[in-house]
Amino acid sequence: MRTAQGSLTPTPGIPAAFDEDGFLMDASAWTESLAVQVAELDGLGPLTDSHWKVIHHVRERFFRVGGLPAMRLVCRATGLAKEDIKDLFGGCRAIWRVAGLPDPGEEAKAYF
Repeated sequence: MRTAQGSLTPTPGIPAAFDEDGFLMDASAWTESLAVQVAELDGLGPLTDSHWKVIHHVRERFFRVGGLPAMRLVCRATGLAKEDIKDLFGGCRAIWRVAGLPDPGEEAKAYF
């Protein structure tokens, strides 16, 4: 649920702050329960095993290389087609938000 400050609370006592574009400001504050809340707010419905494959892969790649992985690499790693991922999330912005990653910058947002 959003508070007056525009944040979600994944668990009692652990606030998660989001920027004005809806990106989590501190990726270490992410939890799976927060991902469920963001997905609900974004109208994605319940998160399935396929959603979680994508979410966990994107988070792992972000922390390993520090950026957004190319969609073809996400497809290869998860075994999902690009169309399947688009059906699940609608686009890269939603994946990034649900995965709890910070604002990727203006250049990356152009690809969203």
